[in-house]
Amino acid sequence: MLKITMKDGAVREFESGKTLLDFVKSVSNSLAKKVLAAKVDGETKDLSAILDKDCAVEFLTFDDADGRWALRHTASHILAQAVKRLYPDQHVKLAIGPAIDNGFYYDFDMDKKLSEADLVHIEKEMKKIVKENLSLERKEVSRAEALQFFEEKGEDYKVELIRDLPDDASITMYTQGEFTDLCAGPHVLTTGKVKALKLQSIAGAYWRGDEHNKMLQRIYGTAFEKQADLDAYLNMLEEAKKRDHRKLGKELDLFSLHEEGPGFPFFHPNGMVIRNELIQYWREVHRRYGYQEIKTPIILNRKLWEQSGHWDHYAENMYFTKIDGEDYAIKPMNCPGGMLVYNSRQHSYRDLPLRLGELGLVHRHEKSGELHGLFRVRNFTQDDAHLFVTPDQIEEEIQHTIDLFDEVYSTFGLTYMAELSTRPDDSMGSDEIWDRATNALRNALEHRGLKYVVNEGDGAFYGPKIDFHLRDSIGRTWQCGTIQLDMLMPEKFDLTYVGEDGEKHRTVMLHRVVYGSIERFIGILIENYAGAFPVWLAPVQIRILPITEKHADYAYALKKKMFVLGLRVEVDDRNEKVGYKIRESQVKKTPYTLVVGDQEAADKTVSVRKRGVQESETMKIDDFITYVQEKIISKSKKF
Repeated sequence: MLKITMKDGAVREFESGKTLLDFVKSVSNSLAKKVLAAKVDGETKDLSAILDKDCAVEFLTFDDADGRWALRHTASHILAQAVKRLYPDQHVKLAIGPAIDNGFYYDFDMDKKLSEADLVHIEKEMKKIVKENLSLERKEVSRAEALQFFEEKGEDYKVELIRDLPDDASITMYTQGEFTDLCAGPHVLTTGKVKALKLQSIAGAYWRGDEHNKMLQRIYGTAFEKQADLDAYLNMLEEAKKRDHRKLGKELDLFSLHEEGPGFPFFHPNGMVIRNELIQYWREVHRRYGYQEIKTPIILNRKLWEQSGHWDHYAENMYFTKIDGEDYAIKPMNCPGGMLVYNSRQHSYRDLPLRLGELGLVHRHEKSGELHGLFRVRNFTQDDAHLFVTPDQIEEEIQHTIDLFDEVYSTFGLTYMAELSTRPDDSMGSDEIWDRATNALRNALEHRGLKYVVNEGDGAFYGPKIDFHLRDSIGRTWQCGTIQLDMLMPEKFDLTYVGEDGEKHRTVMLHRVVYGSIERFIGILIENYAGAFPVWLAPVQIRILPITEKHADYAYALKKKMFVLGLRVEVDDRNEKVGYKIRESQVKKTPYTLVVGDQEAADKTVSVRKRGVQESETMKIDDFITYVQEKIISKSKKF
């Protein structure tokens, strides 16, 4: 009998030679209906895999990333099978078809130029294949067998993939009905498991991503276990289109992007209001949390970047220049400059923790095809901070930082999930240093009782990190805040402090950002609020509408009174019907629209229309001003 260790540590005995599906059923028949795949000693496998040795097994459902991956990978095979069935005379050749975040795709080389209308027919055929409930049968074959099979089928791309594999590579094929594909897996057991699917778009894609190769046709889709979940996801996508920050940024006159500077955003007056409010809030919070602000140069000598490791590990993302015949780099990160500030004088243990914050403009070379509004740019302002601590202050400082994060994110109504990112392949330092740093972050999370997931190999090249993924109002997540524990840079820059014993000791450094990038955070807020910012962030907080020209003097007197008090107010005195101007003010997402006429002028009142509310209410001028000021001071998300 085999000894199978479960995820919770329990050990079960099970007969050798049976499948993972048999084992799942022995645990629970109801669970077996939900399980899509399983991890055996950390490797994801089909449920048809044979158990033949003692091992650790973890069941994977659609709630698990690897479970979703298996189901969507199967959906890509169903897509390829449907295209082969529908277009037998179009010389369809298969390229690759993986699962991806939120869906799957498959690349095709075929005579017919596919259109969006064709997706309807392909999707219909896919649903037929799902109903057929075809088993996916895995077969290991030799290199020669695989080559012969796909050469006979005329599948040139599969043949190329096989020829590029090592001679001793294990080659597997999956068959469902009449369709066979070269694939490493894993997959779900039958096509019937893919109960809800949707084809979404067609795009061009070069074979193997090389522009010198042939352009293929790529079909994107997504798949879920339940139709209700698919419907909810598609509704979210529709809502996201309405909230697209590029569209709203133009409509609300916040920012623009120009071909004269691809990836370099231009902020307009309205956008600068939001930006400056975020910066002012950042400074106020950081002052309360004991930070001091610094500013370091944008361009620094090559020697510094060699010392930090960026020259060897990050050069492809950097911009360079020459000054007086020497190499310089435009900074992609603020940290080396922050370390020079720290090292400008000797520190005592009494100075620590020392928290140095910087709103630093950085430049990173992103590929033109990856640029995306404010989300992926080539220059941005990082709300950086570098925390210099003693070894025994590490956990307390991490907790202090998370307290700050909690306050900031709650102000915007954003919740988060935490992710611990561990050592990447391209890293510096010893195993011992990395283990110590990673365990310090892990302990801080666990002692706080904060749930987190582990993202293996996604740390920075100089240290592990905790990433904070924010959840917005329609359920999407965005990676913003991060805390990175760095025990390597202090060695490279010889950062020390004088301890109680009068001797020099090595300083530990924490890197952290809250917004991440101010530009990207603005983009997230635009989409989170759908452009309807809370009053403290709104570029125009109040818009005053005189009913006729004779009420304009009263409107402008109100504007002057409010402007002096720091409120952002405009008067719309155009010769238009007041109903039209009210609707336009609502379209511009103004928090408060004030209508003034004879009665308001006589009584020193205003008729207040709150954003999103149909009814108006009459308020005394001073009462209204006090009301708005309280909303601004409290940074209220409500009206």
